[in-house]
Amino acid sequence: MKKVLIANRGEIALRIIRTCHEMGLKTVAVYSTADRSSLHVRFADEAVCIGPPASRDSYLRFDRIIAAAEVTGADAIHPGYGFLAENAEFSAICEDHDIKFVGASPETIRLMGDKSLAKDTMAAAGVPVVPGSDGEVQSAAEGARIADEIGYPVIVKASAGGGGRGMRMVADPEDFGKLFTAASNEAEAAFGHGGCYVEKFVSSPRHVEIQILGDGKGNVIHFGERECSIQRRHQKLLEESPSPVVDGDLRRQMGEAAIKGAKAVNYEGAGTVEFLVDAEKNFYFMEMNTRIQVEHPVTEEVADCDLIEYQLRVAAGENIRERDIPLEGHAIECRINAENPFRNFSPSPGRITAFHAPGGHGVRVDTHVYSDYVIPPHYDSMIAKLIVRARTRELAISKMLRALREFVIEGVETTIPFHIQLLQDERFRAGNFDTRFLESFTLQPKEHDIS
Repeated sequence: MKKVLIANRGEIALRIIRTCHEMGLKTVAVYSTADRSSLHVRFADEAVCIGPPASRDSYLRFDRIIAAAEVTGADAIHPGYGFLAENAEFSAICEDHDIKFVGASPETIRLMGDKSLAKDTMAAAGVPVVPGSDGEVQSAAEGARIADEIGYPVIVKASAGGGGRGMRMVADPEDFGKLFTAASNEAEAAFGHGGCYVEKFVSSPRHVEIQILGDGKGNVIHFGERECSIQRRHQKLLEESPSPVVDGDLRRQMGEAAIKGAKAVNYEGAGTVEFLVDAEKNFYFMEMNTRIQVEHPVTEEVADCDLIEYQLRVAAGENIRERDIPLEGHAIECRINAENPFRNFSPSPGRITAFHAPGGHGVRVDTHVYSDYVIPPHYDSMIAKLIVRARTRELAISKMLRALREFVIEGVETTIPFHIQLLQDERFRAGNFDTRFLESFTLQPKEHDIS
């Protein structure tokens, strides 16, 4: 592997470019016309425009990305996260063109991308799963029968879902039919497949995920857990490692389960096995993400590693030595989105008129923006990730608050004020929260905000 094309944009593209350069690898950036001034374009060794702003005409175009790789002589493609990162067809096309896809095999992506098949695979491997249907249910009547057997409340989930779409919680048997139909219709519209499965609804769950790395040769290691329960509409806003509720014994059990699951699919690359953890610390497999995650920096901070480097080394054919990874300290990541938290988190694209990133010991900022950068309206609203590391969770919270107050982004609204208020909430500081925490969290308005 000598030259890597990064089939992505924004902070993750720049993040990958930096590691490639440290490893002596050449890089190729691809970009839409809306991203011409992005830093990933500036710092790559080569850059190729692949189309207009709309993702379907640029970052999701297999043909243009492969053509860019061929014309520049790139022998590997790193997909980052989002876009084509979990697209089995794209992974297969890379193989067909003798270009190394830095990620999971097409077979693994297909298997883990179907939530019902993924659940069956994990159950067969001995990974705890939530009680529910054996794969997709064929009708609302069949789903209702299964719901009666496992007991309400239940949740209906799209087999090919993601981001909270195609998902409905059902507490009353009389509502099952209409909610099942709503989930199926939404899944059909969003993913082109309306298949759904039914499982027991875990009340007051924590969302805890295990970072794994496999070499595709049967060797897998894990890097501990990340706490991802602070979510809005199933979208994560803050992550931390370790989790406030995971002790050494639970970490060992979850890590062993994640490794079992990864070995069952002969996993290659960096991936995440996601679990629900209930109030009694029972944990259940939720899904497996076959890519690097947005929140990977908190793991890097406590494990003192570069997960992108590990991805590239595995893709180049290196073997993994199975071992326990030492973890030290506590890390927190706040996703800084160009959104107005005082207007129901509405998007806030536009020109950044002033930008100052915080610094100091244990403070890291992953971003592609700068003063005078124009945030386009075509993509995800995340513009930066602020990560801190300290000896303890309490010290990490204090450091994050200090860093947030130093972070200056003017010209657009951001989620910085939300994060400052969240980190001062006594329930959050005590680690007393679950995935529904923000439903009871009240954001205090700005003094000048009279709405």
